Parts: sequence; structure tokens; C-alpha cells
Amino acid sequence: MASTTAKTKTTAPEGTPAAFRAEHQRDVVNRLKRIEGQVRGLIEMVESGRPCEDVAQQMSAARKAMDKAFYRMMACSVMEAVSVSESEDQTLREVERSTRILEKYA
Repeated sequence: MASTTAKTKTTAPEGTPAAFRAEHQRDVVNRLKRIEGQVRGLIEMVESGRPCEDVAQQMSAARKAMDKAFYRMMACSVMEAVSVSESEDQTLREVERSTRILEKYA
């Protein structure tokens, strides 16, 4: 018999790094869910034999939406790093880390 566990949501005080992170996580998840719907629509378009230009246009829209979700996630990463840094040196290291991630994956 499989057991189920209930997910409990904890709310962080507004304005805290945890609240900021939770807000951005919700935003990124919502964006990804919309992209998931776009991809399902693309599959249906291809399976129904829609013209290549129509499919290409929708693929472009999905790709741009994915890029926006990626940049939103990276902005959250930078802002979170800055907000929890205890020194200017640590802040610079964290921003540099985020810059390397952007260079690698963007």
C-alpha cells in the first residue's frame, strides 16, 4: 500500500528572502505550466498536419517563453544572492557565479 504525504505550505514574512524566493518560484512554475500547454498544442498541430509556418511560429513563441522563464529564474538567483550576502566580497562572488551560469546556458 502506498502512503501519501500532504504538502504543507509555509508562508514567510513578506519582504524576506524566503518570501521573495517563494514568489519567484510560483512565477517560474506558472510560466513553465503555460509552456507545457504550448508544447502540447504544438504536438497537436504537427499531428493534425498544420502548415510548417504555423508550427514554426508557435515553436518560436514557446522558445521565447522558455527564455523568459530562464531569465526570470536567473534574476531571482542574483537578487537572492545579493539579499543574503553578508559582505561586499560575498555579493561580488555570488553575482559572478550567476554571471557564469548565464554565460554557460544563455
